[in-house]
Amino acid sequence: MIAPGNDPALQAETTRLPSMAAPSAVIAEDEPLLAEGLRQALAKAWPELRIAAMAGDGVSAVREALAHRPDVLFFDIRMPGQDGLDAAAELADAWPQSQPFPVLVFVTAYDQYAVAAFEAQAVDYLLKPVQADRLARTVERLRRELDRRRNLDAPERLEQTLRQLRRLMSDSSPPPQTFTPLRMLTASQGVATHIIPLEEVVYLEAADKYVRVLTAEREYLIRTPLKELLPRLDPEAFWQVHRAVIVRADAIAQAQRDEQGRLWLRLRERPERLGVSRLYAHRFRPM
Repeated sequence: MIAPGNDPALQAETTRLPSMAAPSAVIAEDEPLLAEGLRQALAKAWPELRIAAMAGDGVSAVREALAHRPDVLFFDIRMPGQDGLDAAAELADAWPQSQPFPVLVFVTAYDQYAVAAFEAQAVDYLLKPVQADRLARTVERLRRELDRRRNLDAPERLEQTLRQLRRLMSDSSPPPQTFTPLRMLTASQGVATHIIPLEEVVYLEAADKYVRVLTAEREYLIRTPLKELLPRLDPEAFWQVHRAVIVRADAIAQAQRDEQGRLWLRLRERPERLGVSRLYAHRFRPM
């Protein structure tokens, strides 16, 4: 007679249990009525889906997703402080590489550029207010995608998401305006206004309401947001390496990985190291 704890059939069934567990989701939506409406609609369209947490902003969404490790993320594309794309990018950077990354669904008021980008990259989206028939199609796609992803290992799933996010972040914005390329920056300190030639800028870093401008010897603060500066910088000369950091390419001396696999930059003209997010690490693959 086989003891219950040694029954091979029982052990096999126990091994299968994690994959059979009910799927879970995190909803990030800054409008409480819309968030609750989506939760109730999902309860009807996908009864077995468990809502692990609800968040009202991008920062909270990242925190809740890391805490609960859901199968699906419903991220509002426009949220205060940090939008859905930025939150998804930050989450991908912090996500444990050994854990399967969630399937993303973006929720948005109609935006022709964002919707076109979602469709082009095969990323699912829901338009506000969420309609039952559209949600039903999304649920069916999510079920299929979760089944498909069970055959992918965790790093492969994460890399797939990173590729999608890179393309979405470049494709979901309105066509760029015609800017005069920047040749210098101006920064006020007291009664003085400093003129900073771009060739002297080592890197720029977003910091609260300011952007730090670092040269070899000095630091300045300017109020123009990093997102407004980036389109006016030569993309060959200045590389975005993190959602909050842009570095002058020829100021980079070396890229190194630490024991955890995180990529860091050593600079020619400054002592600090700069972390590279997973979203931009592809820039530093060997040629």
